[in-house]
Amino acid sequence: MGYKKDAIKGISWFGILRVATKGFGFIEAIILARILVPEQFGAYGIALLALGLLEVITESGVNIVLIQEDDIDRNINSAWVVSIFRGIVIFLLILASAPFISAFFNSPESLGLLQMISIVPLLRGMINPAIVKLQKELKFSKDFLYRFSVIIVDTVISIIITYLTKNPSGIIIGLIAGVFMELILSFIVVTPRPSFVFERKYIVRIFNRGKWITASSIFDYLFHNADNIMVGRLLGAKFLGIYQLAYSLSAAPLIEVGRVFVHVTVPIFIKISGDSSRLKSAYFKTVLCISVITLPFAFIFASFPGFFVTILGERWSGIASVLPILAVLGFVKSVSLSSTALFISMKKQEYTSVITLVNILGLILSIVPFIMSYQLFGAGISALLGSIIAIPFIIYYTNRTFKILKVKK
Repeated sequence: MGYKKDAIKGISWFGILRVATKGFGFIEAIILARILVPEQFGAYGIALLALGLLEVITESGVNIVLIQEDDIDRNINSAWVVSIFRGIVIFLLILASAPFISAFFNSPESLGLLQMISIVPLLRGMINPAIVKLQKELKFSKDFLYRFSVIIVDTVISIIITYLTKNPSGIIIGLIAGVFMELILSFIVVTPRPSFVFERKYIVRIFNRGKWITASSIFDYLFHNADNIMVGRLLGAKFLGIYQLAYSLSAAPLIEVGRVFVHVTVPIFIKISGDSSRLKSAYFKTVLCISVITLPFAFIFASFPGFFVTILGERWSGIASVLPILAVLGFVKSVSLSSTALFISMKKQEYTSVITLVNILGLILSIVPFIMSYQLFGAGISALLGSIIAIPFIIYYTNRTFKILKVKK
């Protein structure tokens, strides 16, 4: 029953981290919303969309592949080379595509923000890949201190610079500062420290094993951001700012609960994967825990949207129409994430890819007519529809996974 102690310990530490993260994020969002207008938030959102898209397109799956290895240390150098190369590629792609992205969204203000945010992947690529050992070896307290330090730097600098400049570039400066802090800490808190040498065979292995992770990441990005892209394209930066703020206040905190459990349970599921009954019990307990934690908050967010309008001010009154549906979306996504932990631990990334593809197809097929008919509320409905359509596939692949384990046993 040792996995229970590890799970409780991990969820406690990582849960505190995510609560702190969302707490700081909530306060930061409110402060920044009082400083900036929706159009400025939308311009910053466009820069994040571009960064996220290019990061997932070039996703190598290095971290997940490393976690699945028995001996991480011998592969750190090759993993670092892959990460650095990827960071340089994303940096150049953002700089090259920035004018076209800005024109696509008809947002001139986003051009400078896109150019600034290109520094982020360049720095991220240099982070020591050995940092995954904190998760692999269940060193949750150390992982907490590492990540919390980054959050503090990011949040404080973002607020201060944005307040002084009254410009969303302050948020990106804070993001860059946080990533730089993460880079420094990654070489302090874990060993070994990588060198710029590599094994060609292992790099090929990373890409072969990471292809399903890459596909899943691309699909997942589209599922999480196709609504943002279409809102920005069809309704403009102002509505995009409102929609993204509403999402960050209602859906994002609930989804983070699911991510906490994924972060903690993946290494635990891997450890007990040889015992099908034990793994099955742990999986369903995870689903139950996520549901019990997120459902009350989803109800509160859905029932009192006016509360957020009062806090943020009347210029953000548009969030009231979409907050309730995004709260339901957050609940569904959070519970669904439990399957992600199961599939990753069993090296069945292809299952996650298929499920995410179903998600995105449900969203894409409905997003344009729903937005044109119901604006922000329609975007939320479309996102929720994609999540609901995927549920039968989650059930099917979960049952299939446990049947395979039972046969192996």
